[in-house]
Amino acid sequence: MKFTEEHEWLKPEDDNIVTVGITAHAAEQLGDVVFIELPDVGTTVSKDDEVVVIESVKAASDILAPVDGEIVEVNDAIVEDPSKVNDDPEGDAWFFKVQIEDLSALDDYMDEAAYKEFIG
Repeated sequence: MKFTEEHEWLKPEDDNIVTVGITAHAAEQLGDVVFIELPDVGTTVSKDDEVVVIESVKAASDILAPVDGEIVEVNDAIVEDPSKVNDDPEGDAWFFKVQIEDLSALDDYMDEAAYKEFIG
């Protein structure tokens, strides 16, 4: 997995598909998540586009696209039960899957050790 400075995790899959979610650190900082709005499947996104709206008891945030690509799947389970993001942010509570042209787009992001150092 790779990690962004915006506290997203990126997990490369087969066929240049990348699963995207938020880290446990981000979920902890947000507090109890109460609402999530995901992009539509088939949406083309560019790096740094706002693609997800997430609201918690503490704040509202936007999740930015970490890469250019096409949304190929979204996790409707977290829309129906946003608390899943607090329960398993780096597992079952992924946000969306994006198909990218080349997995080398992930090379600029941190590995787990660098991310742990980043959050201190």
